Amino acid sequence: MIIGVPKEIKNNENRIALTPGGTAMLTAAGHEILIEKGAGAGSGFLDDEYAKEGATLIDDAAEVWARAEMVMKVKEPLEAEYVYFREGLTLFTYLHLAAETKLTEALVRSRVTSIAYETIQLPSGGLPLLTPMSEVAGRMSVQVGAQFLEQFYGGRGILLGGVPGVPPADVIILGGGIVGTNAAKIALGMGANVVVIERNAERLRYLDDVFHGRLRTLMSNPYNIANAVQKADLLIGAVLIPGAKAPKLVTEGMVKTMKPGAVIVDVAVDQGGSIETVDRVTTHSEPTYQKYGVIHYAVANMPGAVPRTSTLALTNVTITYAMELAGKGVTRALYGNLPLKLGVNTYQGHVTHAAVAEAVGLPYTGLDSLLPIS
Repeated sequence: MIIGVPKEIKNNENRIALTPGGTAMLTAAGHEILIEKGAGAGSGFLDDEYAKEGATLIDDAAEVWARAEMVMKVKEPLEAEYVYFREGLTLFTYLHLAAETKLTEALVRSRVTSIAYETIQLPSGGLPLLTPMSEVAGRMSVQVGAQFLEQFYGGRGILLGGVPGVPPADVIILGGGIVGTNAAKIALGMGANVVVIERNAERLRYLDDVFHGRLRTLMSNPYNIANAVQKADLLIGAVLIPGAKAPKLVTEGMVKTMKPGAVIVDVAVDQGGSIETVDRVTTHSEPTYQKYGVIHYAVANMPGAVPRTSTLALTNVTITYAMELAGKGVTRALYGNLPLKLGVNTYQGHVTHAAVAEAVGLPYTGLDSLLPIS
């Protein structure tokens, strides 16, 4: 298979979909890898490293897209890239289509087969290709929250861990999944008071056990959320429903009760956000805005700020699926591989993920009805 890896064009997105190590595995298996020149520079991977592993370096993105049978990316294509879509192309990347109606329509119109990293799901419910970036984003959410709590950035002027004789900050985390657990780990390590709000009682028991009672847990309901939000110095949105829009758990009215200079970091912004006042996506260049005196951080590609770590972690988990797709061909790879089938969001002009179809208002077609009989 011919696999193309273009340079990411999203604001300050320095990750690349494939490391030189991943390239070596694919070329050793007989596949042709096209890398846009300079695509790995932001992650510290030079063109010569890819060439050494057998990749062909391409001068511009248009040629990469035109020649590739499968394009691997990190982030969803932007509108400037829609022109490259065509029938017969497979796109393998993070898509988050529930919040991207225009992109979904473009993929359907051009009959692209799109496989979303974030909806590949194991029988256990785990999301293996989303997990490493959720780990990064969860840890980063506390880092950036601590930074924007500084008075210089308009924050309350609070040190997350306090000092002897001065109380630490109150960190409220909505969601106890991978993002929330990693956020809690870092916030506790920095000495903050931490509360995790989660709807799954078993998950709350698990968190109470693994953190040995060092954090507080609350069952998710509007009453508990409202009371916790009012006390928060740092509020982290860490809610995920695979493939679907995030539920709006924090209302505008709740945000109005927050302390002046408090900080919101909504990690779920790429799925529409879980906080009602997160009404726009920000960038690493301009990461925050203020509303009701509260600082809102709504960057949709947080791991792009630590691209070396993120690229290595991402390729660690995507390479197995890329090898299978390339080795068997897309259609054959889907047979008997339920996790991979769940990753297919669009196929030959149809939306094949129910939650995406509902979110964007397009008809849903089950993938099994579209696949050729094996």
